[in-house]
Parts: sequence; structure tokens; C-alpha cells
Amino acid sequence: MNKKIAILPGDGIGPEVVREAIKALNAISKRFGHHFEYKEGLVGAAAIDVTGNPYPQETHELCLWGDAILFGAIGDPKYDNDPNAKIRPEQGLLAMRSALGLYANIRPVKSYESLIDASPLKAEIVRGVDFVVVRELISGIYFGKPRGRSEDGKHAFDTCEYTADEILRITEKAFQYAKNRKKKVTLLDKANVLATSRLWREVVSKYAEQHPDIEFESSFIDAAAMYMIQRPKTYDVILTENMFGDIISDEASVITGTLGLLPSASIGENAALFEPIHGSYPQAKGKNIANPMATILSAAMLLEYTFGWIEEARAIENAVEKALEEGIVTEDINKGQYSTSQVGDAIAANILAG
Repeated sequence: MNKKIAILPGDGIGPEVVREAIKALNAISKRFGHHFEYKEGLVGAAAIDVTGNPYPQETHELCLWGDAILFGAIGDPKYDNDPNAKIRPEQGLLAMRSALGLYANIRPVKSYESLIDASPLKAEIVRGVDFVVVRELISGIYFGKPRGRSEDGKHAFDTCEYTADEILRITEKAFQYAKNRKKKVTLLDKANVLATSRLWREVVSKYAEQHPDIEFESSFIDAAAMYMIQRPKTYDVILTENMFGDIISDEASVITGTLGLLPSASIGENAALFEPIHGSYPQAKGKNIANPMATILSAAMLLEYTFGWIEEARAIENAVEKALEEGIVTEDINKGQYSTSQVGDAIAANILAG
């Protein structure tokens, strides 16, 4: 079967980890008889350097061309460290999410038995963790207007906005995932303080009443940040707004012991983008030491969520797990071990070996 995949390597280690994910996809192609057509585009700092725009029109058209999008990372110190920079790489990511309508961010968090000791948490807390964070992605404080600073620079302001319809569509997505998992949804908000959170709780609670087969609970985000470390196994599907989801999913990454193992999907009505949750990690750029597993697992999500190819997705996941069990890992997991490309090669070989 022929499928088109838009490739956006981005900045920092993005090109290196995306390269390894393509190796995994090519192995899937060979093993299962599929054909992938790849086209590459610029985004982030790489796009600013060439076009002056972090999300140029050519990249947008490429994203619309693809059946799915595989994305690396965005961010560069020359922009991040300049407080006066008017154009920033991250603006490209926000523009892309908005232009493509990628309203649902899906971030699975799973512990691996072979990495139990890599987590800073106790083994009895980490073992068996398996939940997913469903984050609203294109509204809230990251997109709200007005925003800015006063002329004297001493006053800054951001606006957080949500509509009931925006909350409802991401709620439907979360409950959909819960039906195929352990049938539990936890809403994270700050309803004791924020008007937007009170709207979230009202909309989600009303929807939950219509789905009694799904256990529903709500929790304040600050309490949940504590529970995430104390008892992460109590979660199944976590539903939350944009900024809270950004923070809590990064906190959840410590459970696995490394950011390099967490994939994600950003899904809209007509487009889907898949990326690792780690950043561009500029300190590792070009050193062949970055962990490609999160990007490779993002490719597995791409196959499952976009094309419905469950067997192919599991083939990638099993190949990654085998590499972990055999200790074929990068330095974020075990110092002085394997390079980015060696890990990618091993996973591709595992896929082909079945």
C-alpha cells in the first residue's frame, strides 16, 4: 500500500532522530509490503534561516500533501537566548498546529521493565505504569489574545480563552481512548481559581454523565502533579487544557527514566502529526548521541493512528522493547553505550527479523 509522509526534521537533534525513524519505517515497508513516499520541508529555526518564516507556506502545503507528518524538534539557542528576537522557532510550531487544526495532543506514558532502575522513582511506583495524556493543543493561554507588554516593558499580559465546543471535542477524544483502555478519565484543572477551568469542569462533567461506562474524576492540577509521582498507576486517560497538559506530560516523562522514550501524536480533523516530546537538545546536535526511540515510537503511532496498521505499529514497539532488553541504548539511558545511528540500525534489524 502506498502512503505519503511529510518529513519535518526541524532543529537541533531533530534531523538525526527523524533519520532513524525513517529507517524503522523502511523496515516496515520491506517486511509488510508497503511503500512510503517521503518529502522533506523546513520548520523552526531551519526555516527562519532560509525563508525568514518559521512555518513557510511551502511547508504548510507539504503538510497538506502528506497522509501524515513526521516531525523532529524545534528550537535553537541563537533565538532562545535572545529576549529581543521578534521571530522565534516555536512560533512555527504554534502556527503549524493552528493552521492544520491539530487540536488533540496524545502522549502515552509507559514504563519498561528493563528500565525500571533508570527511573528516579522507586520500582514499586514505576512498575506497570501505562496511561495517556490527552491535551487540548490549539487554544488556551498559548493562543489567547490580547497578549503583550506595555511600552515601558514593565507590564506583560496573556489571555486564556476556551469555548465549550473546543472543550467538548477534546473530551470526546479522551473518552474514545478510555473506551479502548481501562475505562477511566481524569480531568486536570484549576477550577477553584480559574473561570476557564470551571467551564472545563462543567462541560466534561456533563459529558461524563452521558457515558456511565467510563469512570470519571477531576483533580486540581497542583494536586495531580504530586499524585503523578506518588501513584502514577492510578491514571488511565488524563484530560486537560493546553498549558497544564504541556507541564504534566513533561513531568510524567521521569517515570520512564528518560524523555527519549516518549512519543506523541497531534491530531486534527484532516491532519495528523507525530513527534517525540523531547526538545531540540542543541547540546547534542551532530554528536550522534541522541536517543531516537521516542521518534521511532512516534512513527509507530503514525502507523496505528493514521493508517490503522496495528500489526505494523506493534512490530516497531516490539523492536524497540527488544533493543531496550538487550541494552542497545544511547547515553541518556546507559553512558558510553550505543550511538543514535547504531540504535536505529538495531531497531530496524529487529523489525525485519520479526
